[in-house]
Amino acid sequence: MQYAVIMAGGSGQRLWPLSRRNRPKQIIKLFEDQSLLWHCVDRVKGIFGPEQILVVTNAEYADEVHKHLPEIPVENILGEPVGRDTANAIGLAATVLNSRGPDHVMAVFSADQLIEPVEPLQNAVKTSLAFLDAHSDALFTFGIKATWANAGLGYLKRGEHADGYDNAVFTVEAFREKPNKSTAHKYIRSGQYCWNSGMFVWRVDTILKQIELCLPHNAERLRKIGEAWNTDSRDRVLAEEFKELEKISIDFGVMEHAEHVYMCELDCHWQDVGSYLTLAENIGKMDQDENVTTSGTQVTSIDSGNNIFLSDNPKHMIAAIHVDDLIVVHTADATLICQREEAGHLKDLLKRLQEEGKETFL
Repeated sequence: MQYAVIMAGGSGQRLWPLSRRNRPKQIIKLFEDQSLLWHCVDRVKGIFGPEQILVVTNAEYADEVHKHLPEIPVENILGEPVGRDTANAIGLAATVLNSRGPDHVMAVFSADQLIEPVEPLQNAVKTSLAFLDAHSDALFTFGIKATWANAGLGYLKRGEHADGYDNAVFTVEAFREKPNKSTAHKYIRSGQYCWNSGMFVWRVDTILKQIELCLPHNAERLRKIGEAWNTDSRDRVLAEEFKELEKISIDFGVMEHAEHVYMCELDCHWQDVGSYLTLAENIGKMDQDENVTTSGTQVTSIDSGNNIFLSDNPKHMIAAIHVDDLIVVHTADATLICQREEAGHLKDLLKRLQEEGKETFL
């Protein structure tokens, strides 16, 4: 059987105070009055039915995610006791699917991304599923056609055409971590590189074998979780074993060392929404002074430009006079005001709140 696995963990600290411990960024309705997670589920529905969709999230978010996606069976919402990065989110999903029977295929997506239009992705996923029918040991991923030298993303080096697939499927020659600006420009000029999307397709038994080969310590603990999954001790074993997993990404942990890696290249708008600056590029409402906001935010401004104004209360007014290059975010119990270029210090601010005993605002 074929499954979609959506990774929806992470605390969303770079979108505080909109994103909180009890209200993760993935379920905040900022995009056409829908959430990132809703959009992710919507774009895979054309291939996978609700019973074929799994969501891996933080355990403390699991109930909220189920309320947000009532059509997804509750047993398909997997709560991680602690965050252990993408290798273990994927490992947990693969372990659970393996407990349901052999020969399953899983396509892995991220809830943090916006992709438009969806047809190139859906067509590429269908191609990958057909490819796996003939190449059961393949690890399949997707590159995004690189339109500029982005030094904040990882890259894939495209290899040769896969036999019989012409321009549809390529080998992956190398994974490259975030380059410096000069190297990113070299990548673009070569025409051989695309952005690493962080999306994958593979057989469940194949990825579990790769985790065992590359991360044997983690594989042993995932095996214990799998053995207990359909027993009364599931929650206890999950809590005990998951926290002991080495925290590592699937790229570092597996993909950079693996053989038989293939890809499709997608020509579409793709954005990983992890900060207010990337959020502003996608929420779509900008006034004549290049102030960005949402349709649900009330704003009045005089001689103010290049600001980001957001509120989670449509009855609250944000008024600005002679201010430029600010981020202003209003919620019921916390308001953020900072220079746009200083938004990278949000994690430092949240650490300060924690040190000051103000965790109720986190």
